Order: sequence, then structure tokens, then C-alpha cells
Amino acid sequence: MDDIYIWQQEIWQKLLKNSGLRGHAILLKGKQGIGKYDFARYFAQSLLCTDPKVERKACGACLSCGWFKQNTHPNFFAILPEALKGSFAEQGEKEESEEKSNSVATKKNASQHISIEQIRKLNDFVYLTGHQQGYKIVLIYPAEAMNNAAANALLKKLEEPPENMLFILVTHQAQRLLPTIRSRCQQMVMPIPDVATSIAWLTQHEVSDPHASLAAAGYSPLSALLLNTDEHAQQYQQFIHLVSNTTQLNPVAGAQIMQQVNLPIVVNWLQQWCYDLVSYRTTGKIRYFLNQMASIAMVSRQIDLYACIAYARTLNARQQLARHPLNPRLFLEELLIDYVAMIGKK
Repeated sequence: MDDIYIWQQEIWQKLLKNSGLRGHAILLKGKQGIGKYDFARYFAQSLLCTDPKVERKACGACLSCGWFKQNTHPNFFAILPEALKGSFAEQGEKEESEEKSNSVATKKNASQHISIEQIRKLNDFVYLTGHQQGYKIVLIYPAEAMNNAAANALLKKLEEPPENMLFILVTHQAQRLLPTIRSRCQQMVMPIPDVATSIAWLTQHEVSDPHASLAAAGYSPLSALLLNTDEHAQQYQQFIHLVSNTTQLNPVAGAQIMQQVNLPIVVNWLQQWCYDLVSYRTTGKIRYFLNQMASIAMVSRQIDLYACIAYARTLNARQQLARHPLNPRLFLEELLIDYVAMIGKK
């Protein structure tokens, strides 16, 4: 990434140009798909750059920037769940979510959590002298992925950090972090671009239907961009085909198809679908599936309104379970069985 996103200019000035950085830990929080991870990496690179340019942004050409781009900078340490490592850390977030780890093999074999062992590996980095003067920086993404043991181990480091040590925590769900961790961080809400800005940005990236894509991605522009890649577009269409053809929906066969998609994403799509069903039934309007008005209208006539609202509420709890299900296939089957049952209650 050669620069921050256009909607992040103001918060950049607050952090660096106007000397807004205070303390030894910063918490960047906000919804997925708005560029938090990319911002955090560029922020770290700029702090480590030995020849920063205008607005104290990384020059991209010094030795320090070269190390950073190759993920070999001795004063930078990134901690991510195993499922998000690799191309995610090297290329930037793109969609800033677990969609980067989309293969069945990855989901089965790689952890979605940050373990205490990963935090313990920080000991030498944090407490030994850095390679060069200036900051030593630790980036943790997403911070809510830390289990309790890992969070408590990090807390000890936040309580008594060495000089010139900076922790950057990035989170989609700040409420899931320990209050004691939040209280030791300078908290900053990352900006969400307005619809016009997002559409202009997506148009620049040659997205053919930016408004519909943005809506489908929950109005997160980076999510919308990823949704237009061939693999994700196909998965999204498969989901729509499943939930709109209610008379032909087989939960077992449907689970087999959708297990290729990261589970929290499937749950999120179901939440948006149910929102549109209820919204269309009550107001005649939809928010997310703008190109599926006919399907939404058809299915909304089949539902019991209160049963759909109740089902949507259960999806909130299942979103948490989706990150560590005992059996992903059975988890999906249960979701779809309950969806079919909800349709059949009318």
C-alpha cells in the first residue's frame, strides 16, 4: 500500500501531522471492510521510515521501507491468527476480514484465534534493544481474536511497556476486548466513507455496479471490491440461489455448497437477507440485496414476519459461534434447517 485511503486523511492528520499520538498503545476500531488494517500497517511503516515525506508519510524508498514491504523489518512485529497469515499480511487487507482464508483446508487446519504462545513470542522483541533508534511497533489484528489467556498476557506488557514501544491494536468489535486493555489504549474510531465517496472509489477500481456491490457488502467499500472477484462473486450468487429458491432448498446439500465460504460471512449474508425480507414486508424497501428485489418480494410473501424476526435474532448469537464451530458442516446444516422451518411457519 503506497498511501492511505482518501476517507482516512482527516484521522491521519489527527494522528501524525497534528501530533495526536499519545501513550504507548493505540486501538483502531470500526466496522470491517473500511481499511483499518491497511491504515495500521501504513501508519507503522511511516513511523519507522527514516526519510518521511509530506505529512510524515512513508517515503517508500529508504532501507527501512524496503524491509517493511518485505515483512522483514526488525522493529516491527505483526500478530494475526494463523488463518489470516500469508497473503493477507503481505498484500493488505483488501476486504479486512476472514474472507481471505476461504479454502476448506485453511478453515479446518488453521486457527482463527490469537493464542498465548503468539503473545509470549513478543517477550524478546518488546524487552530487548531495538535494531535502530525510534519506535518498536507491535500490530495485533484483529485484537478480539485473542483468547483470554492471550489477552491477559498482553495486558501485562501494556501495563509496563519499555520506552519507544508502540502497540497498535485493530478491532472490528471493541466490546469483545477486556476493559482493562481498552483503558490502556488511545482509542480511535476509524472513519466510514459516505456512499458517494465509496461509489467513486469503487468506480475507480472498475467495479461495474458499485452501488449494488456496496449495498451487498454492508456499505464497506473494501468488502465490495473483494465481492467482485470471480471466486467471491460466484459464492455470493450461490448463496442467493439457495435462500431464494425456498421450495427446492435442501439444507444438507446447501451446507455442502456453502462450506467453501468462511462461516461468519455466511451468517452475515443471512442476517442481511433477513433484514431485507422484514424491511420489504413492512416498508416495501430493501437495503442490501438491491439487485434481488423480485426474489426478496417473493420470499417475503412466504414468511411469517415474527418468525423471521426471531430467526434473525438467533443469527446474532450464531455469529459468535461461527468463529469456532465444532463441526462447520453441521453448523451450516442447522442454519439452513432453521431457515427452511422459518419459511414453513406461515
